[in-house]
Amino acid sequence: MPKKTLVVLAHPDIARSRVNKRWAEELRAHADAITVHDIYEAYPDRKIDVAAEQKLVEAHDRIIFQFPIFWFSTPAFLKQWIDEVLTYGWAFGPGGDKLKDKEIGLAFSTGGKAEAYQAGGQNRFAMSELTKWLEATAIYVGAKFLPSVALHGALYDLTDEDLAASAKAYAARLLEGS
Repeated sequence: MPKKTLVVLAHPDIARSRVNKRWAEELRAHADAITVHDIYEAYPDRKIDVAAEQKLVEAHDRIIFQFPIFWFSTPAFLKQWIDEVLTYGWAFGPGGDKLKDKEIGLAFSTGGKAEAYQAGGQNRFAMSELTKWLEATAIYVGAKFLPSVALHGALYDLTDEDLAASAKAYAARLLEGS
């Protein structure tokens, strides 16, 4: 049976996004295997229906958090989503096994170039260091943490062709793991 993937899309202004918007468009073309769930669209008031979100997560084998890097982290609403949805007794603790053996991964974009996100680079830290808390979260809830999908340099010389190729490669990666 193919794996069902839930992409939790967290971009506070998707209409003005270039990368995350294009990625979401490509993924939506594969709706039979990939569910794109834009949490900013679903909850404009930022009041999360935790039970509905948990049910959505339970219906999928793989969860991908897709977001732009903001101040070396996720957008705040994605952190809120994680805090509220991954509850004690559901995601961890006694009876908290709903994410056990699922796959969790990241797909993120940065405005800065890749070389800025390396030890000793402009931002001093590698992306794997900046996203370590998300990897720790996946491990803590018993999920397998997947290698990240990243697109750097969104504010620089990213061509439409490079963006299209990135979107296709991202979708193919999710589909091949199905």
